[in-house]
Amino acid sequence: MEHAPAWLTSSLIYLGAAVLVVPLSRALGLGSIIGYLVAGIAIGPWGLGLVSSVEDVLHFAEFGVVLMLFLVGLELEPKRLWNLRRPIFGWGAAQVLSCAAVLFAVGWAVGAEWRVALVAALGLALSSTAIALQVFGERNLLRTPSGQAGFSILLFQDVAAIPILALLPLLASATAAEQSLSGLDRALEALKIVGVIAGIILGGRLALRPLLRWIARSDTPEIFTAAALLLVVAIAALMQFVGLSMALGAFLAGVLLAESEYRRELETDIEPFKGLLLGLFFIAVGMSINFGVLIASPVLMALLVVGFMAIKLAVIYALAKAMGLAYQERPVFTLLLAQGGEFAFVVFQAAGPDVLPPEITSLLIGAVALSMLLSPLLLVLLDKFVLPRYSRSNGPQLEEISEQQDAKVLICGFGRYGQIVGRMLMSQGLRVTVLDHDADTVEGLRQFGFRVFYGDATRLDLLRTAGAGTAKAIVVAVDDIEQSLEIVDLVKEHFPKARIIARARNVNHLFQLRDRGVTDVEREVFESSLRSARSTLEALGWPAHEARESAMRFRRRNLKLSDEMYPHYKDRAKLIAANKAGRQQFEEQMAREREERQRRSGRDWERIGEEEEMKKEEADG
Repeated sequence: MEHAPAWLTSSLIYLGAAVLVVPLSRALGLGSIIGYLVAGIAIGPWGLGLVSSVEDVLHFAEFGVVLMLFLVGLELEPKRLWNLRRPIFGWGAAQVLSCAAVLFAVGWAVGAEWRVALVAALGLALSSTAIALQVFGERNLLRTPSGQAGFSILLFQDVAAIPILALLPLLASATAAEQSLSGLDRALEALKIVGVIAGIILGGRLALRPLLRWIARSDTPEIFTAAALLLVVAIAALMQFVGLSMALGAFLAGVLLAESEYRRELETDIEPFKGLLLGLFFIAVGMSINFGVLIASPVLMALLVVGFMAIKLAVIYALAKAMGLAYQERPVFTLLLAQGGEFAFVVFQAAGPDVLPPEITSLLIGAVALSMLLSPLLLVLLDKFVLPRYSRSNGPQLEEISEQQDAKVLICGFGRYGQIVGRMLMSQGLRVTVLDHDADTVEGLRQFGFRVFYGDATRLDLLRTAGAGTAKAIVVAVDDIEQSLEIVDLVKEHFPKARIIARARNVNHLFQLRDRGVTDVEREVFESSLRSARSTLEALGWPAHEARESAMRFRRRNLKLSDEMYPHYKDRAKLIAANKAGRQQFEEQMAREREERQRRSGRDWERIGEEEEMKKEEADG
């Protein structure tokens, strides 16, 4: 009887561990990342010992980080990336240099040799791009100031890994001849790096779109998926060839395709592979934790983990304050950047025994892996015990709404959207009760005479106190999608007589509200954007009535397209197909209308010309 191939056995082990442990971890409220890490510990050399080739798995699993950076790049158009250049190279450089400087000073002060202290400081100053971006994404924080700042710093860290790796050979002992040779080699490497980056940029601009268009015309979905993966693998291989970060190359490719018509298709094809490989990456990190070193030196390991994380927490929190981030956003931002990062493994392993003795390398790698394991746990504790109090501790001290209100209209959320709704209703003499959970907003609006109460509308007891039981209409105007859906669920269950009028952040939010039976939904910028488009047409010389009719036709067709997409929104492939078909019909109809308008305009000009000619003849006569 033949034995199963090694790859089949390994796949069975990895997938089995993930399927068993990750759902259990999520059910306990610990998140998927901890589940993957625990699964890796369980099957690794210090667990059941089912897998021993940890380094091979880690190298392969790093491709999950590469795919993640490619998808992040797809969300960033070059213009937007250019706008982020200052936070990337300003705050990013400040974080890496300040953390590295403090860590180096502490390491040197406790007696470490200066080269050891420098390499350890540079490696420990880096953070986990994989964990941080995943958490930012799960919490819908990527578009917030803290999310943008975190992304900028993490991107700079990926760039900073290049000079850090280039610095390591200089720290190793070498003869003068070897040093002169390495100088020539470094010049050639620099030319190679410039050539590869220029090739990626030019190729992305000139060749990628025609190539993807040609592949898409084959109408073979699996080949388009293969082409998407080939694109990322090829660019990662090029960057690896010149000694640069694979993730940085993938990010650059994503940015170049951010304005492409195939952007959504690429996201759809690569997303499942990214999720699986990121999971494998975290499993490999769990497997790489050397519990032998931990058992041999538990106190030293604990001091190292607590020490470097405490230093980074202090430095990054001060940086967050200097950046002007809202105090409510600082704890999560600080914690996510305080942990060690995946590039630290590369730095410590690349240093070699000439710079880092093997026992110190094992200690540092173990400390980084443990910090990545502890961070999600600390995040859970932060959510449960710190953030609820922290959100009120540094702002105005306001009491939650406590007096029972008899409301006809209840508005949940009184930001830029809710204020317009509220002011219009108040102008009609209506009595409106408003709930908002931002103490600064409540305090500021009260000074202008608004009747606003402090409270979290996702709490049933506060909804009752605010008068939801007597309200005929409840306006859900909060900007957080998860909170919005949670409020709708509460109102539907406990106050079914109230009519819900909801704000939708985007089309997907609109569809989720429709799933809950909410029919009075408005997308927050839809109508205002249409009005701006109408004004633009008028500025270009269109008659006002034609601009208005065009805007109304576009509105009706856009709403119809949303209705056609709604049944398929949970199936991404069908959603994309319905969207493409609807847009094609829409564009064809608009093209016919443009031709008709041009013909009509031509006839008008001809008629005007004839009238002018008749007037001229009458004047001459």
